[in-house]
Amino acid sequence: MQRPDTPRRHAQSQHTQPPDTQPPDTQPQDTRQTPEAPLLRRTSTVRVPVRGRAWFVERRTVGLVVGCVVAMLGLGFVGLSYGTSWATPGEVFGALTGLEPSVVIAEWRAPRVVAGILFGAALGVAGAIFQNLTRNPMGSPDIIGLDAGAYTGTLLVMTVFAGTSVTVAFGAVAGGLVTVALVYSLSRSNGLSGMRLVVIGIAVNAMVTALNNWLVLRAELEVAMAAVGWNSGSLNGIDWEDLIVPLAVIAVLLVVIGLRASALQQSALGDSIAVSTGVPLERQRLLMVLVGVGCTATVTAVAGPVMFVALAAPQIGRRLARAPGIPLLPAALTGAVLLQLADIIAQMLLAPVSLPVGVVTTAIGGGYLIWLLAQEVRRR
Repeated sequence: MQRPDTPRRHAQSQHTQPPDTQPPDTQPQDTRQTPEAPLLRRTSTVRVPVRGRAWFVERRTVGLVVGCVVAMLGLGFVGLSYGTSWATPGEVFGALTGLEPSVVIAEWRAPRVVAGILFGAALGVAGAIFQNLTRNPMGSPDIIGLDAGAYTGTLLVMTVFAGTSVTVAFGAVAGGLVTVALVYSLSRSNGLSGMRLVVIGIAVNAMVTALNNWLVLRAELEVAMAAVGWNSGSLNGIDWEDLIVPLAVIAVLLVVIGLRASALQQSALGDSIAVSTGVPLERQRLLMVLVGVGCTATVTAVAGPVMFVALAAPQIGRRLARAPGIPLLPAALTGAVLLQLADIIAQMLLAPVSLPVGVVTTAIGGGYLIWLLAQEVRRR
């Protein structure tokens, strides 16, 4: 209940003090909270109860998640329907539920849709990890040479050991780890610098790419043709058996890095802030590198190097979420949508011939890279 003398005293104070006795920025301010202030704070976040604990999530992030899920469902339906003959919604629903079995939808198209979502999310997370690690929007696996290193490991297995799918996967992981270790060790002189890491990564990428070309030229004709086709990055011909191991590996890696998401965001703010909050910096970086290499190499072992998804997805997700850092969830969802969209474009562009999805992602990513470089030049 307001006291009756409050307006009178307020008016009295206005008459007794000249308006220019204090600068405007030192005038006494009313610090009492208005009823609108809590309302504004409440409308910016959403309370999400998880296991008895309340988590507050930005409304814009919730909207981004919902929008990406809707986009994935829509693109997934198009992917299940499109082919040499379009399937009706009833046929798609019947094939998914088993009411009307369809080998084309359930065994050919569905694995491709799942692969697009799974591999796109993995590449988005890998890009977010390396961009947080380097604190540079160009610090993605395909720029710093990780994809090229994974391709080198795969080529060595294919040409020297006549490898199976399992040995090819191990070769891709080993090649990616060796390349990242080389780039990281060369970038650590006088402290780790994100720009130095990116520049050295570009140089290592060029050298490893030259080595890959030499290996292809030295290989037998059949192996060379298979390697060149695999290098373009494609989801053609992927079936459920090809997805069993990648699904398990990527799921474990995403859970591991998801549990360390808060520490990842703190380390992205700077080494001093991360150390002051108790983040073990070296172990955190090692974990980030292992998860990023694991995600990229797993995708590369199955689909080949799918370029530029890891570069573009984290930045697009960050801008849509308006987040200060590079959050993992928007990057994963944006990567899944990007790869699904690129794969549908690859199927439709020269139909009935299906292009490798890497051709489309490279074309889109090249334009994005030009825009990104122009933005960096303007900032400087």
